[in-house]
Amino acid sequence: MTSLSPQDQIQEQIEHHEAEHPDHRMFGLATFLVADAMTFAGFFAAYLTFKAVNPLMPGAIYELELPLPTLNTILLLVSSATFHRAGVNLRKGCNERCRAWLLGTAVLGLAFLVSQMVEYFTLPFGLADNLYASTFYALTGFHGLHVTLGALMILIVWWQCRTPSGRVSASNHFPLEAAELYWHFVDGIWVILFVILYLI
Repeated sequence: MTSLSPQDQIQEQIEHHEAEHPDHRMFGLATFLVADAMTFAGFFAAYLTFKAVNPLMPGAIYELELPLPTLNTILLLVSSATFHRAGVNLRKGCNERCRAWLLGTAVLGLAFLVSQMVEYFTLPFGLADNLYASTFYALTGFHGLHVTLGALMILIVWWQCRTPSGRVSASNHFPLEAAELYWHFVDGIWVILFVILYLI
């Protein structure tokens, strides 16, 4: 019987441990995102309710401009594609290409936040004008917080995959997959938000 080297013994123990204990981390993340989606659903319901029943002063109907929100939608949709490319390259072991795509994704996310701040400064209503306005800011601000956290996650993954043997690699790509699922969730929420806030 051939004896195993210490490294092979460790690998065998890891495989045995994984066989006994399936990895449920992605399921846990998906469960968290479902709960998070419920929070957004509450915001959406509140916004639509206040918009329908909150009395406005004559001439105070708020028309939201479309150019900046449309730009933001394009930025986030493109960022989902760049994030996907990062994952494809990481699984191939092309860490440098992965890092380039991740950096591009983070830049797109930050550009979204800058564009959103520009919109805030040009809106014809303020945070405390009425319930409708307050809910608008709360909803878009809550989503902006998610984009900020997502951009930070992307930059952390970008840093951790700087070498093929780094913490995030072709053999351990869960951190990137988790961040990617979160980012796609944030992008999907924005599409719904865009339709409800700007098109309805």
